[in-house]
Amino acid sequence: MSGAERRSIGIGMVGYAFMGMAHSQGWRNARSFFDPALTPRLVALGGRDRVAAGELARRFDWQHVETDWRALVAREDVGLVDICTPGDTHAEIAIAALEAGKHVLCEKPLANSVAEAEAMAAAAERARAAGVRSMVGFTYRRVPAVALARKLVAEGRIGEVRQVRAEYLQDWLSDPASPMSWRLEKNRAGSGALGDIGAHAVDLTQFITGLPVTGVSGLTDTFVTERPLADGSGTGRVTVDDSAVFLARLAGGAPATFTATRFASGRKNALRIEISGTEGSLAFDFEDMNALHLYEESTPSRTRGFTRVLVTEPDHPYVSAWWPPGHLLGYEHGFSHQAADLLAAIDAGEDPAPSFADGLAVQRVLAAVETSAAADSVWTTVDTSAPAAAAGAEARADREREAAR
Repeated sequence: MSGAERRSIGIGMVGYAFMGMAHSQGWRNARSFFDPALTPRLVALGGRDRVAAGELARRFDWQHVETDWRALVAREDVGLVDICTPGDTHAEIAIAALEAGKHVLCEKPLANSVAEAEAMAAAAERARAAGVRSMVGFTYRRVPAVALARKLVAEGRIGEVRQVRAEYLQDWLSDPASPMSWRLEKNRAGSGALGDIGAHAVDLTQFITGLPVTGVSGLTDTFVTERPLADGSGTGRVTVDDSAVFLARLAGGAPATFTATRFASGRKNALRIEISGTEGSLAFDFEDMNALHLYEESTPSRTRGFTRVLVTEPDHPYVSAWWPPGHLLGYEHGFSHQAADLLAAIDAGEDPAPSFADGLAVQRVLAAVETSAAADSVWTTVDTSAPAAAAGAEARADREREAAR
């Protein structure tokens, strides 16, 4: 396709911290390595701190800085709004952008509550009817080994799913002297390890197996209840969980176990999942992200065992856009794959995945775990129905936001 035939879309991103940097790199590399028919232009970066936002804009060549997200959404040269802010702002920004006719990419978890997530899913469905697309950023789906795992399960290589073990282990809060941040405040983050990293474990399980979580029994713990404020002025109260552990049942009956913790000393970013089936098993660990471990019962007994598949061949998902076989990919590449997939879907007039409805499905699991944990781990059913009607969902979200003020 010649340059004259190409179309472009202006990206407006709200947020300039860790995720803002990762998304900026994703948009830039998607343009360079995947050469999409719909080319992203880094038009406007939004953030309340003009100096900090301006610094990220300079480093990644964003053209403009806006200190009010409403002004960013209103820009005529912005066609897609990328939301990289804390969870308490997701619903308001996303719904406003969708109603303004802008495509939306929103970081996970989709919202801070089921009511907000329902309102967002309803807004996305209305916008979809007008050709406006939306996607939630469960980026680990875009790791080539994870995408390969989904294909193998769908092809029946491990047979019927019997059991799942999923965990996400980090240790960045294991030191009690680690300072307070917005991720430790329930009114901003929604939940702690459960929503921040447990959401990824839930989504990967549902994505790879194709089976929704239908019920849970959970425990949550907060190990350090007070932490020093970053400015040294005192301490702040931690109002979220440090660790969440729960049992689950998948549709079809397979049991699953989940652990999400930011207190696993020595584990930096260990997102792990192992799926056992009637004909074999799959295992993945993000700390060895270029490999997928595959066990198949059909292998002759004298050579049967887990095979480490190095997922760097051109026929593996996403890999052909990058380097020769054996030249490994890293954390940042998932964001490029995410951006490329979203641009391709918008260009083709198709719905991208994961959708806001997928984000709502994860939110319902998180809420069920919190409900269970608050009631001495009572078994709690997860709502797997379609998103609620728009008016009811938005009314509930409005009431919840008002109550939180």
